[in-house]
Amino acid sequence: MSENLAEAPVHGGLEMDGYWVWGSSVIKGNDGIYNMYASRWPKYLPFHPGWMIASEIVHATSKTPEGPYTFQEVALGARGAQFWDGRSCHNPKIVKYKDTYILYYMGSTHPFEDVTLENVNQFDLKSKWCIAGRWGKRIGMATSKSPNGPWVRLDTPILDVKPNSFYSYLTSNPSPLIKDDGSVVLLFKGRDYKADGITNGDMNIGVATAPSYDGKYTVMGDKPLFSVDHFGEIEDPHIWGDATGFYMVAKDQRGTITGTAGDGLLAHSKDGLQWEVDKNPKAYTKTVHWDNGKTITQGQLERPFVLVEDGKPTHIFFATMDGPGGFGNGTKTWNMVIPFKN
Repeated sequence: MSENLAEAPVHGGLEMDGYWVWGSSVIKGNDGIYNMYASRWPKYLPFHPGWMIASEIVHATSKTPEGPYTFQEVALGARGAQFWDGRSCHNPKIVKYKDTYILYYMGSTHPFEDVTLENVNQFDLKSKWCIAGRWGKRIGMATSKSPNGPWVRLDTPILDVKPNSFYSYLTSNPSPLIKDDGSVVLLFKGRDYKADGITNGDMNIGVATAPSYDGKYTVMGDKPLFSVDHFGEIEDPHIWGDATGFYMVAKDQRGTITGTAGDGLLAHSKDGLQWEVDKNPKAYTKTVHWDNGKTITQGQLERPFVLVEDGKPTHIFFATMDGPGGFGNGTKTWNMVIPFKN
């Protein structure tokens, strides 16, 4: 994959004034329009952990997969503290089965007042908002007959936590694949509680299955597919498939697999349940060749999403940030896209 990346269009993807933008997922509608679903939250909040308590999922469109994409509406926004996803909707992944569009995402809530310009100086990872917001992260789903909505949301998550498991603290970052028979393979990120019973552990990647998108989701096995102790810690897995099997691209969190922290890795599977890292695992690096002739090492390059058309991958999308690296050192974020050469 790394040798098959073309130049990235400078004016492609999605950027929004006044907002941090992150993590896109794209699907082509019956009308030929490309529909992007992405996360955004206001820039008066710090990028991290602002998403945790104020993210909403927006819908944008383009006549081409490269974009630029034009904002249309908020697909999933705040709906009240009493809902499990009432304060934050994040990390969307869009798929379609027959005539139904299915939007998988992470949701969270908290019971406190909003964070505003007046009290934002009290907001950080140790604040009450983030303690509740992080602990409450769960995976959910919304459905619609149109990419333009309206979206029907569920009042409960589809993948909750389980005590004494590798996902006892939270579930997040869903990546679904719906098979031809309608059954689902769902990769997800989980964290467990540390021995102190208070703080959370490292990131684990697990897999759940369901007989249909609206059926019961069951986590397969007691051990994660990827973890610090197995292959290495990864984040943001994205799954797709063809007649020969399943494929995954993900962020190598510590560089254990690719040799460089933050670079992308490739893995493959015959059934979506047992995975192997490719012999040449590096899928991409944070150094991007742009169509204006510049080559820039991005501050962050995350949330990979592969667009598949007519059974073949055509583009890879990323959430990206400027600056030298680190969530606190960037001035803007946007969703970018790179076409594949072949």
